[in-house]
Amino acid sequence: MLMNHAEHSLGFTLRHRYVERVLDSAAAGLLTGLTLIIAIGAQNAFVLRQGLAREHVLPVVVICAVSDLVLILAGVAGIGTVIRQAGWVIDVVRALGIAFLIWYGVSSLLKARHSSTLAAAAPEPMSLRSAVLRVTALTWLNPHVYLDTVLLVGSIANTHGHPGRWWFAVGASVASVLWFSGLGFGARIFSPLLSRPRAWQVLDVLIGLTMLGIALMLALG
Repeated sequence: MLMNHAEHSLGFTLRHRYVERVLDSAAAGLLTGLTLIIAIGAQNAFVLRQGLAREHVLPVVVICAVSDLVLILAGVAGIGTVIRQAGWVIDVVRALGIAFLIWYGVSSLLKARHSSTLAAAAPEPMSLRSAVLRVTALTWLNPHVYLDTVLLVGSIANTHGHPGRWWFAVGASVASVLWFSGLGFGARIFSPLLSRPRAWQVLDVLIGLTMLGIALMLALG
């Protein structure tokens, strides 16, 4: 009977430690994901703009979150090693990203010149196809996403061993879903402050300058 009690206590202790490791890894992934994702960037600026416009918010949020999930899993699975060994991949992505960001930034600045084209409570309408293409480009043509999400997250995750690295990935993925959902759907809270065309002009200028600033930073390395 004492042996059974000892075995039961040992089993309980092992399960308790396993749960602790799982929670620690998931919490570390959550905090790491939020730290990396909460930053002023082209992708976040676009999600915020769509959220304020209440236009195609769900597909934009889903694309961002699912893209992050794919990249996080790729990093944890070890694809980051391949990218480290093939530096030209980052160079190609950087060049494409710079070109796209310049185009998007200039377009936003040009659009901001014409207040008459803006509705009182929303920016110039954007088709679903256009929104999907833009958010996809802003996500996948950004070399930082490969450096941060794939290499950095993947490297940190793998320090948690197996299966801790996968729970780390779960935490990081949850952080992505929470952030993009809050940014896209929570932006409606600020819609009363942006009920005038002038406000959207200012937002377009800020977005345009943000895009061009990021393009400059990428160009400078």
